[in-house]
Amino acid sequence: MYSQGLIGADGKTSETEEFLAAFQKRIDAEEKIEPNDAMPEGYRKTLVRQIAQHAHSEIVGMLPEGNWINRAPSLRRKAALLAKVQDEGGHGLYLYSAVETLGVSREEVTEELHSGKAKYSSIFNYPTLSWADIGTIGWLVDGAAIMNQIPLCRCSFGPYSRAMIRVCKEESFHQRQGYEIVMKLAQGTQAQKDMAQDSINRWWWPALMMFGPSDKDSAHSEQSMKWKIKRFSNDELRQRFIDATVPQAHYLGLEIPDPDLTWNEEKGGYDHGEIDWDEFWRVVGGGGVMNRDRVRDRKAAWDEGAWVREAALAHAEKRRARQMAAE
Repeated sequence: MYSQGLIGADGKTSETEEFLAAFQKRIDAEEKIEPNDAMPEGYRKTLVRQIAQHAHSEIVGMLPEGNWINRAPSLRRKAALLAKVQDEGGHGLYLYSAVETLGVSREEVTEELHSGKAKYSSIFNYPTLSWADIGTIGWLVDGAAIMNQIPLCRCSFGPYSRAMIRVCKEESFHQRQGYEIVMKLAQGTQAQKDMAQDSINRWWWPALMMFGPSDKDSAHSEQSMKWKIKRFSNDELRQRFIDATVPQAHYLGLEIPDPDLTWNEEKGGYDHGEIDWDEFWRVVGGGGVMNRDRVRDRKAAWDEGAWVREAALAHAEKRRARQMAAE
C-alpha cells in the first residue's frame, strides 16, 4: 500500500562514501535512526514521501467509509463505523507528526495533496456502492494494509516504527470488524450473499494493486529495503496477502474473482492471474472514478476547518503567555 508512496521518488544522495558506509553500518546493526541523527538526504526524502503518502491515505480513507455512517443498518454498526473512521483520522495525525520530525510541516505536505503533487493509496479512488463494501474494505483493504504495516513496525526510522505499533493494533480491529460484516452477509439471505460476492468482485483486484507495482517496475524498492525502511518487496507482500485471504473467502463460501487462481503445491502458495497494470497506473495518475472528488472533499474539509486550527493556536498562545507571566 505504502510502496505507492515511492512512485516517482528521488532517493539520490550525494554524501561521501565514508558517511554512507557508516550510516549503512548503523542500519545493518538494526539501530533506530532518530530525527536529530545525521542521515543521507535521499533517506530523508524517501521517508518524507512515504510517510506523507501513508498519512494522506489514512485521511482520504475516511471518506468512502464516512459516506456510510448515517446509512449503516443498525446503531451498533453506526457506532463501530464511526469509531473506525475516527481511528483512521488519528492514524493520519500520528503520521503527519512523524513527517514533521523530518523538517517538513503538515501544511506543506497537505498542500501537496491538494495540488495533486502528492499521492495516496489508489484503493481510495473507488466508490462504496453498498453496505457490503464497508465490510469488504475492512476485510480486504485493511487486511492488505496490515500486511504492509506490520513490517513497518521494524522500520529503521524510529518515529515511524513507533507510530506503526499502535496503528497496527487498531487496524487489526478494523480487519476483524470488516470480516464479521462480510460473514454476516454471507450467512444471510441469497440477496445478502450476492451483495457480498458483488463487493468482492469489485474490490479484489484493487486490493492487490495496493501493494504497488510489480518488483520489476518498482524502481526505488531496492534502496528502500537496503535502508530497511521496507522489509519485503511488493510482490512478496502481495503473495502473503493472497495466501492468507483466499482460505478466508472459501470459509465464507465466497469466490475470488480470478479464474487463474490455483494452489501451487510446490511453492506452498497460490498462483494468480495477471493484474491490470494499465488500470493501476491510470488510477495512480489521477484517472480513477473518485480521484477528483476525493481531493476536492479533502480540500474543502481543510478550508472549512481553518477556524478550528486558528482557535487552537490562539488558545495555545494564551496559555503559554499565562504560564510565562506566572513564572
